[in-house]
Amino acid sequence: MVSSIKLRLFGKHRNRRRQFKPAAFQASSHVIEQPDFNMEIKRIVEAILFAANRPMTARQVQQVFPELEQPELKEIQAAIDAIVDEYRFRPVELKQVASGYRFQVKRELSRWVSRLFEEKPPKYSRALLETLAIIAYRQPVTRGDIEDIRGVSVSSSIIQTLMERDWIRVVAHKEVPGRPGLYGTTKQFLDYFNITALNELPTIQQIQNLDLADESIDNIQQTIQAESEKQETSEQFTETAE
Repeated sequence: MVSSIKLRLFGKHRNRRRQFKPAAFQASSHVIEQPDFNMEIKRIVEAILFAANRPMTARQVQQVFPELEQPELKEIQAAIDAIVDEYRFRPVELKQVASGYRFQVKRELSRWVSRLFEEKPPKYSRALLETLAIIAYRQPVTRGDIEDIRGVSVSSSIIQTLMERDWIRVVAHKEVPGRPGLYGTTKQFLDYFNITALNELPTIQQIQNLDLADESIDNIQQTIQAESEKQETSEQFTETAE
């Protein structure tokens, strides 16, 4: 009698174990494998962006993967978003600029990192910064338009320097005699000054009397010069890391 009861109890327990183990295994597999897969994509994406010598979009990152192994674009973007969030409180950040995403030193730390480099960021003349500010805010503009606003002629070397830096380009030609070039800013200009679009520049309301007030031009000059120094530091850090 006792033996039969024990046998029945053991049988129930044994059957219960057989039913439980596969269920537990399946649940465990589902929870562990999916994050590992996404984490691997994130690791690869992070390595690609860290090693890149230019900002990259999610699609450009996707194209680095072999064709048969390319994750979906939404998976790449999810990995990028996770990396941005992960670096939020670190001294280095993954920053989105006009051309894509790039790793850089946070701006508030640039004055410390700049001490590593003997070469100092270039100092730009007032005339160059005024010309760049007018193009950024009034584009597209001709050289004659810039001269009318500044009240003085624009040196060819200033336009050449801005074009060599890839901050401005000829976007069209004005339909007047001589068809002068119309200048506008580039994605590289946005990248350099750490913004994604022109609407992130200070508004005209924030910079009163842009065309006439020396104080306004001084503010723009100081802003551009400060941003230039910060960005030069970030670029030097990136080149050193590579």
